[in-house]
Amino acid sequence: MPVEHIQKIVELLRNAIEDNHFAKMTLSKSRQKNNDLKRVSMQAVRVKNNLKMMFTYRYEHRDEVKNHPFEEVPELVYDLLEHHFLEANLFTKTDHHSLLLNAKGNGKLMSKPLFQEIKPDLQHDKQKKRLLQASGLHWHLLGMTDAKGNILPSMQHKFKQINKYVEILDSLMAPWLDEGPVRIVDMGAGKGYLTFALFEHLQNKTGVLPTVIGVEMRPDLVQKTNDIAQQSGLNGLSFVEGSIHHFDMPATDILIALHACDTATDDAIAAGIVADAKLIVCAPCCHKQIRREMQAGAKEFPVLQYGIFIERQAEMLTDTLRALIMERNGYQTHIQEFIEADHTPKNILLSGLKTNKAIQAELLDEKINRLKADFGIQTHFLETALENQLARKKSSSPTPPAAL
Repeated sequence: MPVEHIQKIVELLRNAIEDNHFAKMTLSKSRQKNNDLKRVSMQAVRVKNNLKMMFTYRYEHRDEVKNHPFEEVPELVYDLLEHHFLEANLFTKTDHHSLLLNAKGNGKLMSKPLFQEIKPDLQHDKQKKRLLQASGLHWHLLGMTDAKGNILPSMQHKFKQINKYVEILDSLMAPWLDEGPVRIVDMGAGKGYLTFALFEHLQNKTGVLPTVIGVEMRPDLVQKTNDIAQQSGLNGLSFVEGSIHHFDMPATDILIALHACDTATDDAIAAGIVADAKLIVCAPCCHKQIRREMQAGAKEFPVLQYGIFIERQAEMLTDTLRALIMERNGYQTHIQEFIEADHTPKNILLSGLKTNKAIQAELLDEKINRLKADFGIQTHFLETALENQLARKKSSSPTPPAAL
């Protein structure tokens, strides 16, 4: 395999290191699609008064960081390009060198000057701007960090994802977060990562003790998360055993349901609407109910004769109808991606913010009914779930005394 292009950029790298002109370097575009190693980035850092080259190895679900002596770097980069990557970008203080290879080893090396000189930052332990602090005892007890509060390598991606959740929720809560105590119900809390994260963030941000309840069906997880909350002194955070469908909602400001399967998402949304929650946030999953009804009428639509298109259309239709039904009940809705699509295909976040704006009932009813008719949908389960929740609320309300 021709290696002259690799040799050239490695020589440029060696010269940049020797002349103290190196700024940073990245290797990307894996040679094999199933390669777990996706990217390598390099920068010079000062470790105990010694200069090292910090390699950050980005895998599918984790990052690894290793510091190497400068003299080892050219050989390491050569090996990575020869066996793992097809693209390299080397930045010196004044120039950008870009190497693009193909699978046969042929390629092109391009160089161009930078408009502005790069001044490398040699600080090794940079403080990441995160809303959560990994030093909390609860993160260690949850298996996220070691005893010193360092995030475990296997949990780096998970902690980053949790921070992203909290960052999004923080922006959604911002308009009314300073109005007083915040009451949150997390439906399907699981191991409790997000539940603990929200409690920590609200406690640190507002200074007001929030009330956060995690609802989970598995009694062992409920026991474990309650024990961790108590050991960590997190008063106001608790977990209860129950299902989304049968849980009796208390007064709630925020309802969260991440990856509640199929119609459990609808049960959660309905519970939030009936509880008059200020904010409803869900990450829908497993859109089976609408998919089944669409498949029954697939012969009417040529595009739905293909299974993969039925699945994709079912997801879009299910969540569009959810958003419209929420708007019909007084919520301003938003659908967004909340994490990178290459980490999980289930990356849609549907949120609804309670508003005082007039509801355009007729227009929304028309949109909902037209969508259902176009795809042969008899009813969306959220409509049924809302009826059930309203009936439960009515039956549990105290009966007024009879007139004398």
